[in-house]
Amino acid sequence: MAAGSTTGTSTGTSTGTSTGKLTETLARARKFLAEDPDPETRAELSALLARAEAGDDAAGADLVERFAGTLSFGTAGLRGRVEAGSARMNRSVVMQASWGVGRYLLDEGARFGVDARKRGVVVGFDGRLSSRQFAEDTCAVLAAQGVPALVFLDPVPTPLCAFAVEQLGAAAGVMVTASHNPPADNGYKVYWANAAQIIPPHDSGIAACITKAPAPNAIERVAPPDAAARGVRRLVADDVERAYLDAVRGLAWHRASAGGAPLRIVYTAMHGVGHRLALRALAEAGFLGVIDEPTQADPDGTFRTVAFPNPEEKGALDRAIAVAKEAGAELILANDPDADRLAVAVATDGAYRLLSGNEIGMLLCADALDHQPLPVGAGKKLVVTTIVSSTFLSRMAKDKGAAYAETLTGFKWIANKAMERAPHGEHFVCGYEEALGYSVGPLVKDKDGIGAAVRFAELARALKAEGKTVLDRLEELFVAHGLSHAVNWSVTMPGASGMERIKGAMAALRKDPPAVLDGKKVVRVDDLARDGNPADVVVLHTEDGARLTVRPSGTEPKIKLYDELVARVSARGEIAAARARLEAQGQRTKAEVNARLGL
Repeated sequence: MAAGSTTGTSTGTSTGTSTGKLTETLARARKFLAEDPDPETRAELSALLARAEAGDDAAGADLVERFAGTLSFGTAGLRGRVEAGSARMNRSVVMQASWGVGRYLLDEGARFGVDARKRGVVVGFDGRLSSRQFAEDTCAVLAAQGVPALVFLDPVPTPLCAFAVEQLGAAAGVMVTASHNPPADNGYKVYWANAAQIIPPHDSGIAACITKAPAPNAIERVAPPDAAARGVRRLVADDVERAYLDAVRGLAWHRASAGGAPLRIVYTAMHGVGHRLALRALAEAGFLGVIDEPTQADPDGTFRTVAFPNPEEKGALDRAIAVAKEAGAELILANDPDADRLAVAVATDGAYRLLSGNEIGMLLCADALDHQPLPVGAGKKLVVTTIVSSTFLSRMAKDKGAAYAETLTGFKWIANKAMERAPHGEHFVCGYEEALGYSVGPLVKDKDGIGAAVRFAELARALKAEGKTVLDRLEELFVAHGLSHAVNWSVTMPGASGMERIKGAMAALRKDPPAVLDGKKVVRVDDLARDGNPADVVVLHTEDGARLTVRPSGTEPKIKLYDELVARVSARGEIAAARARLEAQGQRTKAEVNARLGL
């Protein structure tokens, strides 16, 4: 495994099945097969190889895709389709990744004050079909290196795994999850000892160690009974979950409204692992009788009731909405399959409106700025977001006299930025990214869909006690700090050929950026890759304050585009007309850009 690609994709530039390329691929595939310790992927790859060697063009093309490089750490760790191949997720890739993590901790940990043999590595996993096996392989490889694996007994939400790293004082953490990706995918997230996802130098350092890993069938593993007997396998105790729930409850600041008007809530776990912990956290915050969407409550790696297990996707909340209508619920809360993201829909005019990630982030950050107490010694409250999220947060922070920071895409940057600013007297109260990721306070140094769900429910209950709705509050914020309206879109381009198209579109944008967008002059072009950042991002600013950000996805084969448009409104009655104007402007920009880049 080598460095150099984004998550869920691979290095390499293969785009076809020419004789030379296929010959090279067949050699790679045979080597992979000879070294693969997993009988299932060996059988799968053997059959595919036989078809390709017999002249099956489709099989040859499939092999070229599977071996078009190697997975490496991107926006959110390793992520890819579960099947045989160096550019896929499988037991061989997981074993080599785990060997590299252990080796880096043992070789370099002391430089950073980390003793992996004493502190161990937390290992968690979600409910996907391959997650438990990948977690067990991780534990077995670490144990063989003398690094204790602190493993959860059952599938857990990602935020609980991140919390456990800090709670247990571990040297690192590994979470086996593909979050909201399709059922065929899985992934591997790594946390450093500070409980945040790895950033430089640790990501490149681990990647370098992975390249030195032995063949998968030569990597030593220790079976669970033997590892436990040697003291290098321990279960994470239930008191870690209890500590997390206590911390979520302790962060509440709307306690006065807890006994007020009840709030009817529907919750869905989206076939993931959030159900039990989310409902416990909500109950302990005073939300008794939360209504389940029953068919999506239990972990199911096939995600049988949704076409795509992402609460952002059209139709993903249809079942929850049906339950909410029947129950007369005012609020729908939805976690994604590993419960690190939160989607929200609110009742309005007999229907339910799904809030955008930016809107949820605005509301949570505004509430934290207004009500979260500052600890003794802190000088300012700090809010953090990413370069593709709304500029609204920067305006609101300035108006409220709060500190503000903006980071690259990926929650690892938000968490590390919050820790970086703490010594300067800035207390992190809330951070978010537009893709439904939020962290309220320093409780979890990653996205926390469960903690965010509790905070949002408390906000809605407090507003109801004042005779207001969430939408009322959102409009108040727009009048106070300016209206932001987003027109976001993405284009999926799967496979190696798709990656080449994405690279070509980004290169074309850099070489010849538009001088005008929807008749507005482009006054500045920011190329983050040229500014010394590890980011393939181009940002265009127009004279009217609009901002178009273009980047490849870090987790899926997509190019993503974010157009934010802004306007000032003096009263709530002006918002609808202003938003309609901005939407029309954004759609015209979308058509122009798609045509220019061939999307």
